[in-house]
Amino acid sequence: MYRIHKRLEISAAHRLDLNYESKCSRIHGHNWMIDVYMQSEKLDENGMVCDFTLIKQRVKDRLDHRFLNEVLDVNPTAENIAKWIADQLGEKCYLVRVKESEGNTAEYER
Repeated sequence: MYRIHKRLEISAAHRLDLNYESKCSRIHGHNWMIDVYMQSEKLDENGMVCDFTLIKQRVKDRLDHRFLNEVLDVNPTAENIAKWIADQLGEKCYLVRVKESEGNTAEYER
């Protein structure tokens, strides 16, 4: 099994649609740290699991300096962001970690 890991940093804003009172219901931003893990039994014709540039294009280029409520089709919680990223990258993506602050990290694992 071949595995790769790519770390991305993005700055983005969001607001959460919650069924309780929270400061997170107001627009605010984070400097997100995103870890993407991909694997494959075989390498592609270029000798890669996935080109690191493709990961950047599908994740950072679409989320960085954006209002995530306008990009994602779900409530932009860290958990939903992690799943959205995995979905953008396909079945080879087996784990995504989204860290929105020093003490708050969410994961999505296939």
